Amino acid sequence: MTIRPDVMILAAGFGTRMGALTADRPKPLIEVAGRALLDHAIAAAREGGGRIAVNAHYRAEQIAAHLAGMPDIHLSVEAPEILDSGGGVKRALPHLAGNPIATLNADAVWTGPGPIRTLAEAWDGARMGALMLLVPRARAVGRTGGGDVAMDAQGRLTWDRSETGLVHTGAQLIDPALIAARPEAAFSLLDIWQEQMEEGRLFGVIHPGRWADVGHPEGIALAEGMLADA
Repeated sequence: MTIRPDVMILAAGFGTRMGALTADRPKPLIEVAGRALLDHAIAAAREGGGRIAVNAHYRAEQIAAHLAGMPDIHLSVEAPEILDSGGGVKRALPHLAGNPIATLNADAVWTGPGPIRTLAEAWDGARMGALMLLVPRARAVGRTGGGDVAMDAQGRLTWDRSETGLVHTGAQLIDPALIAARPEAAFSLLDIWQEQMEEGRLFGVIHPGRWADVGHPEGIALAEGMLADA
């Protein structure tokens, strides 16, 4: 039976990477193909996921207003300090049930099957602490630089920043106990991935579609082109 994990959408940032585009709004409310980035992420979360939580920091009141008509989504406002990726998920854990939970970044769009469903079909909690959704570098639209990881025949991951490395899309399944056990309030998910990699419990699965990074201004047009071609 395929699981339906609860989903944390990581939408808290400082409002700096998009330059003038975020002078009056947070990045998750920038539109791609006529739809806010956050709404793209929510659609991906609803396709195969369960309950949804979203975090916010920069201009959080705008994200709260955007979500006002979606009472089923929990908003976690990080103020005055931002909690980084891991700390943001940790704060929202009371609203995320089950094992594993999923995380999605709010600055990406997808083609192909829903990312949560692809992850859920590949999850094996006996072997995995975390499962990353990956794309080959050639299907990572708007990506600058090389890849992130290499995957062996069993699906285990090691770091690989070369041009041949696979790209982590920001989507994953993860055992929430690994997050709850961290003593810090603010920390990066990278710390957990490193520990799981060393224990042989960080795995990957390939997304069969394309993925666009909209974390920089040039990514908007590239993502719109990708969606138009789909």
